Amino acid sequence: MSASVTLPRMMEIGGGAVAQVPEMVKNLNSSRVLLITDKNMVEFGYVAKIQGILIEAGIESSVYADTIPEPTSSSIEEAVLVTREGNFDCIIALGGGSAIDSAKAVSILARFGGKMRDYKVPRMVNEEGIPIIAIPTTAGTGSEVTRFTVITDDESDEKMLCVGLGFAPYAAVVDYELTMSLPARTTADTGIDALTHAIEAYVSKKASPFSDYHALEAIRLIAPNLRTVYHNGKDTDAREKLMRGATYAGIAFSNASVALVHGMSRPIGAFFHVPHGLSNAMLLPSVTSFSIEAAPERYADCAVAMGIAQQDDPIDVANARLVEELAAINLELNVPTLKEFGVGFSMFETVLNTMIEQALLSGSPANNPKVPTPDEMKNLYLNLWS
Repeated sequence: MSASVTLPRMMEIGGGAVAQVPEMVKNLNSSRVLLITDKNMVEFGYVAKIQGILIEAGIESSVYADTIPEPTSSSIEEAVLVTREGNFDCIIALGGGSAIDSAKAVSILARFGGKMRDYKVPRMVNEEGIPIIAIPTTAGTGSEVTRFTVITDDESDEKMLCVGLGFAPYAAVVDYELTMSLPARTTADTGIDALTHAIEAYVSKKASPFSDYHALEAIRLIAPNLRTVYHNGKDTDAREKLMRGATYAGIAFSNASVALVHGMSRPIGAFFHVPHGLSNAMLLPSVTSFSIEAAPERYADCAVAMGIAQQDDPIDVANARLVEELAAINLELNVPTLKEFGVGFSMFETVLNTMIEQALLSGSPANNPKVPTPDEMKNLYLNLWS
């Protein structure tokens, strides 16, 4: 069986990698550059840093800094208008997954028009949008290397998965030095998101030897360093490994797809505004426990890659340690329950059937080793309250 592989045309990885951004812009023969980001990146000085590097190379740029966490179809409308009116031919996406996802949506909508819902799955968006140079500032989403974007529809509260080559960045700049100032909560949420990407890519029904390699390497890099960075954000070695692991996880799931955790996670984020990585963390232990029976060897491999089991351990022992470790990570990284996050049960119960429907329509649960029935999915959601 062959495997389809999608990657950015260029990648620069390592400390100081942002110095290569001007060369990437020149390779695109771009003359009008728009930097799409958020206000935090302005406050942290990262926008000024990137613009300074560009100016030194004789490249002028404009800035749009009003992207929001968990972007919505209405939140990107102004950026689309700015991009069209400015006739920009290159977008630099700077920030976490939300900023990069916003830029991906803007790239397509500014060039082809329509509404974001026109581009959600099952449509495959292979049109070539405005080229994007993605610069992540969190070690989590892997959006800099994926062909996915996720935008919430304001009208339906559906967190829409949009897929296709059109959303794949032209280039990715993965510079761990941009993550050194991340607070512990963001570090935890994005790091668990990356770990979820890697595990789900490895157990996905669409996995291939290419995605397997990157998924296992991602797990090896993320698992031993996530706790370290959470407690000591100044540990440069752990930051570098976590950042590299998140990018490898992005490569893995971009080419193997995610599965049940992500399918169930998106509606939680859409209805209750739980950060994406946090809702993944809430679900990961119980969904893993539910799914293990359908792919015990694969999940055991994940335990070995995490360093919590040996290659010659019985598979059931490795799998038990995996579930225990995922729960222990959540405990140490202070991952709240939905109740602790402030979600009322009555509201949760009201939208439960809609969440199940949206999760199934996204297609992600179908990639899971064990595909749940709607009733099984309901029990998994309700388990978040136990």
